[in-house]
Parts: sequence; C-alpha cells; structure tokens
Amino acid sequence: MTVRELREKYLAFFESKGHKRFPSGSLVPYDVTGKLDESLLFNGAGMIQFKPYFRGIAQPEHPRLATVQKCVRTNDIDEVGDATHLSFFEMLGNFSFGDYFKNQAIDFSWEFLTSKEWLGLDPTRLAFTIFENDDEAYDAWSLHLRGAGIDPDTRIFRLGEETNYWPAGAFSKGPPGPCGPNSEMFYWVEGTPPPCGLGGNMTAADCVTMGHGEGALGRMSNRTSPNSGRRVRGGLWRRRRRASSWSP
Repeated sequence: MTVRELREKYLAFFESKGHKRFPSGSLVPYDVTGKLDESLLFNGAGMIQFKPYFRGIAQPEHPRLATVQKCVRTNDIDEVGDATHLSFFEMLGNFSFGDYFKNQAIDFSWEFLTSKEWLGLDPTRLAFTIFENDDEAYDAWSLHLRGAGIDPDTRIFRLGEETNYWPAGAFSKGPPGPCGPNSEMFYWVEGTPPPCGLGGNMTAADCVTMGHGEGALGRMSNRTSPNSGRRVRGGLWRRRRRASSWSP
C-alpha cells in the first residue's frame, strides 16, 4: 500500500461514515477563525485548527470532519531517525463535534484497522491502552476482541493520566478546558507471536473523547457532560501506519 492509497482509504472510510473532508491547516498554527495560536511555534496536531470548535466558541458547518494535517514536532527531536519518530509527518484525523462519542469512535477505529475492505490488519496483532478508570472504553474494545476470539485481558491495558489522558496530567492537575481520556491502538511489528504486553508494539492510532472541563479535576466525563459538549478526536499517524502495514 502506498502512502497515497493509505491517505485516500482513510478519507474514503470516514466519508462513508458521514464525515466531510476538511483541508489541512497551515504549519503556522492559525485556527479556523483565522486567529494565530501564539502558544505554538508550529502546527503539531490535527486538532489545532479546530480549537474554537473544541472550546465551543465557534460552531462547525458539519459535525463530522476528516482531515490530513501536515505536522511539525520538535519535542522529541532527539528520537528522530528511529522507526517511529519524525519531525514532519501527516496526521490523519477524524473529528466529531457534539455528534457521536466514545463507543462509535471505537467501532470506527476497529472497522478501519481490521476490515478486509479497509486496512485488513490481523486483530491478533493489535493491543490497546485506555485510561485506568475508563470502563466504557474497556467494554467497547472487549466487545470487538471477543468477537475475534481474543481474550480482552491479554490485549487491553489500563494506564494512568500521564499516558492515557489528554492533555497529560489534566485529570488531577488541570488546567480546565477541553480534556478527556484517550485510547491508543498498537500493532505488533515483529515476526514472532505478539506477547501479552506492549513491548515492541508500534503506535498505530489513537482516540481522544472529551468534554468541556469544569475545574482542575476535569469533571467532563461522557456521563456528566451534555451531548453538545462532547468532542472526539481520532488520529492515525500516516508514516507510522505505513511502516506497520508492511510488517508480517
């Protein structure tokens, strides 16, 4: 699969799920209202241009969007050159603003990754991390894993807020604002059978579900937030995903 084919598959999949294609934002971090984000030097994620939508200060014309965002990141520049780190890459993103939420976002991710019509990855080589308190994400992934004949407890791992809450640490430290638990998807790239752990897996994608934070403890779970405050940001790193698509 070429990178062009992967990009088009992603956009076509989410179009089939009611998403509208939206162009990449500039590498200079302007948002959809034309305002420069002075807290950033470069655009490093697909959600940057949509900050006004996440914060509820502007409304998108369509509640479901899909993008291919050009990104520059320098925070892990010392790692550039290995199999998973780049300074420039494209992030494939799907977004929901007050529409679907966690369960459907996970359904979409599973279908795109494993369906023969789309990427067709072997589900026995996938693993998932979730926020330690996120039983809803555990149940959603478990449903798909059991359907594939896989014991969920060998493939789902509960981790703390520094790795599986966005922004990292926001659950206990704040600041208030859009935040929520995230789930990451991993693919075993070695030629040996996958272990019952995360070592050696390559990050393939992630999914963040958030609402409007209410104070430093981030009380914005999908059980307490109104539907209009629910936001989903799904992402797939194209260069990493292409690397794992060539794995055994």
